[in-house]
Amino acid sequence: MQRVETRLRTETITVNMGPQHPSTHGVFRMIVTLDGETIVDLEPVMGYLHRCHEKIGERNTYLQNIPYTDRLDYICSMSNNLAYVMAVEKLGGIEVPERAEYIRIIMVELTRIVNHMVAIGALLNDLGCFFTPMLYGLRERERILDLFEMASGSRMMCNYMRFGGVRYDLPPGFTPELKSVVAALPTFIDEFERLLTENEIVLARCQNVGILPPDMAIAYSCTGPLLRGSGVNYDIRKVDSYSIYDRFDFDVPLGTNGDVYDRYLVRIGEMRQSVRILEQAIEQIPEGEVSVKLPRVFKPPEGDVYHRIESPKGELGFYLVSDGSTNPYRYKVRSPTFINLTVLPELCKGHKVADVVAILGSIDIVLGEVDR
Repeated sequence: MQRVETRLRTETITVNMGPQHPSTHGVFRMIVTLDGETIVDLEPVMGYLHRCHEKIGERNTYLQNIPYTDRLDYICSMSNNLAYVMAVEKLGGIEVPERAEYIRIIMVELTRIVNHMVAIGALLNDLGCFFTPMLYGLRERERILDLFEMASGSRMMCNYMRFGGVRYDLPPGFTPELKSVVAALPTFIDEFERLLTENEIVLARCQNVGILPPDMAIAYSCTGPLLRGSGVNYDIRKVDSYSIYDRFDFDVPLGTNGDVYDRYLVRIGEMRQSVRILEQAIEQIPEGEVSVKLPRVFKPPEGDVYHRIESPKGELGFYLVSDGSTNPYRYKVRSPTFINLTVLPELCKGHKVADVVAILGSIDIVLGEVDR
């Protein structure tokens, strides 16, 4: 008797994750097509937080735009400031005093550490593994935010960078506190790794999940830890050597498998390299002026410019067009997480619903920057 195999007919179903979902850390929707619990397709839906940032940038004067850049990524205020003011300096041919360059590097590398602390802590919290890493990260972040407050008067929306330098010189007591914070960071990172790197839950949830091949990462224009987690050695601090990064000795951490776990390891490695840069900057920082005098009414010459930096999340760039007036004629932001999100459907296909949270968390998005 011949055995006849029968297969049950199944249909795919469509599920909305979001726009109100705790793992997205903002208003973001993923339309997920499922075959059982396996993801067949995923469509990211953005724009819920769109607030005309770029159009407002054309209404404001060049100076008025600096605090608006703080709001792109509320974790990385200092980095956002730096990318924008360097674009304007490039447009206007403005030189920056040496001491101001060192202060800027100190602030943005502290910002990189803060970002990765929060990104790793949030990833583990969203996975439901444990909340402790987030608390440890926030504890150390507080010490860095205290430094930002000492220098700028604000903990998160710092508005500290200015064309031709920084708003204020470092206040009395800042440098000893900075040295204390930097000296304690390697111990914290070691503690973080002991808790997470060999943790069996982290390994089970993150290894071989959301693998991004190097050629796909390049094809989708991915940048930052997402790109370097796939083993692509591309860091704008090395490629462009903007500001004074060519004076510092540091390495570019790379992944091998391109999965969620590798992206975690890259962020751990980047925190260690930021500590190396900070130690060198503290040792080398000279005395002197921290800003240059500019006309009260700033009008850069006609022209256009694009400037990019290696922000904690990837390539953050500003494209500005000047018509010789006090306002940018065109103001455009190249948001790293907006570009990185485009590869999300490819990373999720074939995985289970629960893996979407891990993959999205490993990209490290902030919706204010995505939607602008």
